[in-house]
Amino acid sequence: MHEDHQIAPLAGVRVLELGNYIAAPTAGRLLADFGAEVIKVERPRTGDELRSWRLHAGTTSMLYRTINRNKKSVVLDLKTEEGRRLVLELAKHCDVLLENFRPGTLEKWGIGPEALNAANPDLVITRISAFGQTGPLSPRPGFAAVAEAVGGFRELVGDPDRPPVRVGVSIGDSIAGLYAAFGSVMALFQREVRRGAAQPGVPLGERVIDVALNEAMLSMMESLVPDYEAFGVRRERTGGRMDGIAPSNAYVCQDGASIVVAGNGDSIFQRYMRVIGRPDLAEDPALASNEVRWARREELDAAIGDWAAQHPQAEALAILEEAGVPSGPIYTAADICRDEQYKARNMVQRLPVSTGEDVIENVGFPGIVPVIGGTSLPIRSLGPDLGQHTREVLTDILGMTPEQIQAVAAGEGALL
Repeated sequence: MHEDHQIAPLAGVRVLELGNYIAAPTAGRLLADFGAEVIKVERPRTGDELRSWRLHAGTTSMLYRTINRNKKSVVLDLKTEEGRRLVLELAKHCDVLLENFRPGTLEKWGIGPEALNAANPDLVITRISAFGQTGPLSPRPGFAAVAEAVGGFRELVGDPDRPPVRVGVSIGDSIAGLYAAFGSVMALFQREVRRGAAQPGVPLGERVIDVALNEAMLSMMESLVPDYEAFGVRRERTGGRMDGIAPSNAYVCQDGASIVVAGNGDSIFQRYMRVIGRPDLAEDPALASNEVRWARREELDAAIGDWAAQHPQAEALAILEEAGVPSGPIYTAADICRDEQYKARNMVQRLPVSTGEDVIENVGFPGIVPVIGGTSLPIRSLGPDLGQHTREVLTDILGMTPEQIQAVAAGEGALL
């Protein structure tokens, strides 16, 4: 465990998470990782749908335990008047509210920004949706798969002679969650700056953070739009390559394992070609610039591929490292779990975890990023059981009696 386990930059910040799936819960996880108290509101009986995603055993998935770590779970039914009343009561005691319902849902329930602002005029309200809270597409539902397509990302993933493919994780949700966490902290910073300067509070319009999944993906697309607008350039799928950058690709080694090599810097390229036994390419003046190398990418990849096929992965990487050519193995989960670099920075943390039926000991979970204090901060707790903290939160924050809490539970069909 991390020696300085008290490092918690967001200690004292309380967050109310009304989020399901991945986007808003990712934002909540990031805030919780660095010390915020995150209260996750879940529906009775089933909770967040993520509890059953990639469920290999038991009743609660590792995906849920990972994305909802360091949080508290409270069961409230937002479709009931009492559930919504309690949300407004909790909002009075919070700094940030996270939500990722379809636009208009909170307003329909009577707990939209105006109602939340009336309850707490300092509350930061961070909203994540497929297409944002405004504009002609705002009412549409949508998951990350759609946002990745509309944001321009999906068009560039895969090989040029095949249809676009999806990466193996919900990248659109995760990037939106990053923006939501950043937006929340930014708004909190603005609030504190105004308080320190004895200025009026931040108006509601500036405390509503509006994150659209498709826009989060668009923001990752580098110069896709300006290249098209200025020069009529349409980016295309390039497989394992990066458009306009060569040589940079994955190559299969003698033992069947693959490596990634990024030898596209001008001086790196010359070292790279010499170490693979092709000084002719290193000295070719026509390959001195990246633009020309991209035009001859097939020739370069063929030469590199021939060299890689003559060496086992470990040997190839050792040769490239000695020559100062950026390279690395393509890791599986097993490789990550035994990697010394991840171990040195506490980036795979081992904890016992419940499936809801059994406890599995010593399971690795990804550490907390970014690093503060030399190694990843420790995970304080994995994603909680459904309703695990309902009594604690309603008692400690709202001062409710056991009888009042039981009445709420009975009305919502929840087991507390």
